[in-house]
Amino acid sequence: MGNNRDYALIERCQRGDRRALEEMVGHYEKPIFNAAYRILGNPDDAADTTQVVFMKAFEHLGQYDPKYKFFSWIYRIAINESINQLKRVKNSQPLDDTEVAGTRGPDATVEADDLSRDIQQGLMDLTEDYRTVVVLRHFSECSYRQISEILQIPEKTVKSRLYSARQSMKESLRARGTY
Repeated sequence: MGNNRDYALIERCQRGDRRALEEMVGHYEKPIFNAAYRILGNPDDAADTTQVVFMKAFEHLGQYDPKYKFFSWIYRIAINESINQLKRVKNSQPLDDTEVAGTRGPDATVEADDLSRDIQQGLMDLTEDYRTVVVLRHFSECSYRQISEILQIPEKTVKSRLYSARQSMKESLRARGTY
């Protein structure tokens, strides 16, 4: 979804066009949920956070500056809200196995579940700053520049945090016998 298309949808949303709102939610709901899920580690919290993100985004559409990508703007809201939710919850919850199982054989499912659980626990062991850059880069597939825009930090800081986060994840996975 390009910047021009986003801006046209935003204008329609501001005029009260429910279809534009539905289209915008349909396009961004999954990536926002995925980012929230990877930060929070709980699908229910991620779903709640996703709803809050859209409510906040649409309440503040008038503050959106079209010279920036809408993606970066709404993702910044998502990351901030996920971190705020994490602070409210204060305790990590294990990954729900039903979310990652899929339709594999029993052995493959157990191995995938163990790996997913180890990765999710490794993510939850990271500081918020590190977890956020890992989620944006590896799960949301954002570029360094996009992460810089979303978090409003220099690209050098993004790269530094990502390097440190990867090293921490590597050690965490190695300690669990996964790596």
